[in-house]
Amino acid sequence: MQQNNQNFNNNSRFSILTQNLLLNLRKIKLRWLLLILLLPLWGVLAAFGNSSNGSQSSTNSHVDIKTVVDEVTLPLPVEAVNHNEVFWQLEAVRADDTLYTLFKRMNIQDEDAIKYLMLAPEAHALNKELIPGHKLEIKTNLDGKLLHLEYEIDNETILVAGLTPQGYQLATQKLILQNHHILKSAVITNSLFGATDDAGIPDQIALQIVDIFSGQIDFQDDLSPDDHFNVIYEAYYNAGELMKVGNVLAVEFVNNGKTYQAVHFGDAEGKFAYYTPDGKSLHKSFLRSPVEFTRVSSTFSTGRFHPILHRMRAHQGVDFAAPTGTRVKASGDGVVDFVGRKGGYGNAIVLKHNDGISTVYGHLSAFAAGLHKGQQVLQNDIIGYVGMTGLATGPHLHYEFLIAGTHHDPLTVALPTSIPIEAKYQQAFDATSLDYMAQIEILNRSHVAAKD
Repeated sequence: MQQNNQNFNNNSRFSILTQNLLLNLRKIKLRWLLLILLLPLWGVLAAFGNSSNGSQSSTNSHVDIKTVVDEVTLPLPVEAVNHNEVFWQLEAVRADDTLYTLFKRMNIQDEDAIKYLMLAPEAHALNKELIPGHKLEIKTNLDGKLLHLEYEIDNETILVAGLTPQGYQLATQKLILQNHHILKSAVITNSLFGATDDAGIPDQIALQIVDIFSGQIDFQDDLSPDDHFNVIYEAYYNAGELMKVGNVLAVEFVNNGKTYQAVHFGDAEGKFAYYTPDGKSLHKSFLRSPVEFTRVSSTFSTGRFHPILHRMRAHQGVDFAAPTGTRVKASGDGVVDFVGRKGGYGNAIVLKHNDGISTVYGHLSAFAAGLHKGQQVLQNDIIGYVGMTGLATGPHLHYEFLIAGTHHDPLTVALPTSIPIEAKYQQAFDATSLDYMAQIEILNRSHVAAKD
């Protein structure tokens, strides 16, 4: 029995040893098998490494490295060019412009349009009478072809040219102007025009104020510091742009502590005048300025240095600077006594009026169509156009006012008044006067508040 147990134990140990040996052999075989399988991969890596090193060595040893730069022009995408695209341009006419130079500056490359507009009689204002400062607006396509054109003839009229299938069509159009009432105040520091400049009030309005109160205030010698005025006037706009100013509608002027007031009123026939708030006439038989001017470029003087003659010479009138072609009006009812060329005046007109009064208009570019000696004219009738003919260094109107052959300053000479307002218009006038004076009172309160 003991022998059997011993044999059994020996057999068990042998069996366990055998199993362990077999297990170890299996592990050894598996490791060798893995090694054998990895040998080809190591060979490939070794070969790749040798090849790379050899190649690099070979390249570094035998190949010259150079940088080559080639210019490559890439074509623009067809989609980036839109031949239907249009362009708008706005340009102001310069002093030395012709239609050709103006179109060249605006890059218009349309020979047909240029030729047509230079020859068309309807385009006379564009090809013969370009006015410096006036605006030209055009529409062209990508090729510079003119599609549409608008030229400012004056403050109220434009010349329009448009391309149609039948060719270019020309027409003149009246601008649609919006009338706004402007309320302003100003304080005199040294002169009326200095005060209006500071307040942004146009010179045309300042001159109307002088015209209205010239019989009561000496604007050259009687103004004092702290004199002030309130004014309501018309301003005409097109698309938000100021095109021109109209009439003074109401004005109050305080001079040396005394208050002067005036109200504008027109009757059913379209005639207008200025009156005191209670209806007494202030209207003068003559205009202080017979032209819509830019500024007073030279005043009345018994002696000034003449810019062309280069010597002292009396300046017996007033020069109103304005663009060539600006309309000139008859300053009062009268008869044409002279129309034509008159020495240093260039193209000139002389009108005779009642009471031995005559007026002279010089340096004109042209006369109103059909104007002739002996013709009757009314105040505000167009008689000519501003120019620079004769002895003139720039476009302006030279205006003279004579009484019995003696020259007087047109800006300060006492002018005869008109008859008072008619009784049939009194009620309408009273309502207008009350409205304007209420607005003037608002300006007065603002002036007092600003001083406080």
